[in-house]
Amino acid sequence: MGAAKKLCSFSCEIRILQAKNIEFISPKNLFVRYYLSAGNNKRIRLNTKQTSSNSEFIWNESFCLECLGSEDSIQSLKQATVVFELRRAKTQHVFGRVLGSSSSSQLLGRAEIPWNQVFESPNMDIDRWVSLVSANNGSVREGFKQPKLKVGMRVRVAAEMEMEKKRRLRKWSDECGCESKVGHFCGDHEFFALAAAMEFL
Repeated sequence: MGAAKKLCSFSCEIRILQAKNIEFISPKNLFVRYYLSAGNNKRIRLNTKQTSSNSEFIWNESFCLECLGSEDSIQSLKQATVVFELRRAKTQHVFGRVLGSSSSSQLLGRAEIPWNQVFESPNMDIDRWVSLVSANNGSVREGFKQPKLKVGMRVRVAAEMEMEKKRRLRKWSDECGCESKVGHFCGDHEFFALAAAMEFL
């Protein structure tokens, strides 16, 4: 039998803060959709709440993943990328009211940030404005600035002993040691055995 892989706990946090320079975009029913790698060529898709110019395009939402994995899991995370999309929900008329549906939406712009930039940053924490590439062949109307999205990303890594302490204090739902309040995404006992919770800052 080979030596058991050393496991550690780590958490990944995504913060969707605000958008700017979107004057030429219809300001109604805007939201951000973002995709996180969950290993085995799988992705987790998340949506923020919808906002408009009345709120100055501010979301201030965060999503945190608590994970259990090996050093290989950390290396896989470093090679992954988070994709951010600015979208406009298509409106639907329901009982005389106009509602925006995120399940049917229009892509307005996209940006990507590799996790290795987070690992290489001080304290493994970044807060930055990223330029959104327009879905219309990357072009921006003349006289307007490039749309931007302010996001934050952070990684925290804990020692294996701390993870063992957590195991003794809480009940795990299966043999891979993951318990999820929102959804179970564990695929291989190593990468992204996670408990996920949406919270507002």
